[in-house]
Amino acid sequence: MSTPLVSVLIPCYNATAWLEATIASVRAQTWRPYEIILVDDGSTDGSAELAARLAGPDLKIVRQPNAGQCAAFNHALRLAQGDYFEYLDADDLLAPEKISVQMRRLAALPESWVAAGEWARFYRSPDDAVFQSEPVWRDLAPVDWLVTSWSGGGMMHGSAWLVPRNVAAAAGPWDERLSLINDFDYFTRVLLNSQGAAFCPGARTLYRSSIGNSLSQSTSRRAWESAFLSTKLGTDALLARENSPRTRQASAINLQRFAYSAYPFAPDLVAQAEQWINELGGCDLAFGGGPVFQLLRRMGGWKFARRTQMAGRRFMRKKPS
Repeated sequence: MSTPLVSVLIPCYNATAWLEATIASVRAQTWRPYEIILVDDGSTDGSAELAARLAGPDLKIVRQPNAGQCAAFNHALRLAQGDYFEYLDADDLLAPEKISVQMRRLAALPESWVAAGEWARFYRSPDDAVFQSEPVWRDLAPVDWLVTSWSGGGMMHGSAWLVPRNVAAAAGPWDERLSLINDFDYFTRVLLNSQGAAFCPGARTLYRSSIGNSLSQSTSRRAWESAFLSTKLGTDALLARENSPRTRQASAINLQRFAYSAYPFAPDLVAQAEQWINELGGCDLAFGGGPVFQLLRRMGGWKFARRTQMAGRRFMRKKPS
């Protein structure tokens, strides 16, 4: 029997500052064989040209007009020859043993499990990353994983997963309507079409954060619409699988988290989320914040506190130094 091929799928948009390190982290993998499929999504900063200079027999480069990360992932999926898929953002990094550890674990399990792993954020240097265990860092059935995660038990960013081809096929393509938190919908479907999530200690991924033009930093109207739609799609999928007190509660908590982050940028979407929370049975998740914020919340509610907080930040930005 031949050794399974792993396809590493990289959507790239204006990533010249990080792309070389990302590709190097794939080439440092101890797992063989692999292929890299990089889809340049209409970059204007020379990313495609940089990728071409890094080209080799392991790296296939395709270019498309700017259509978004989901379209780039779908393009890569159509070209992928692998038995397993590693979804890797163009600014994230894989530890050398990441794929090998996950492949060994999956080889010992029945078909259709997905592999998860350890991950940590870093802001400037990968050496600054601190790996901190979360409740989802263990083997869990699909619904158990989602309930644990949505209830505050941690997350698993996209590059931390390793997905068998048959599970990805059952889950369907990335939804190209989405931008912000597009992975919430996609990996919810992946999990629900799997037998479970196998946590793999030592399979490490480094997640670059606080990039100014990244999707996760976007607060445009389109971004909030995407975040709400992705949350809705994922929630609908979970409740279609199991509509129970625990899944309704986890869904309400996750929707409340959306409401807190989207206010006051998208008050109409927040209102829709709040109506849905009430239909699910309510939620008592408190808005975090320091002593001043909590005082304002007690005085006028969390929305008043949030508006006051943001007004104070705008004032400080405009204040002459």
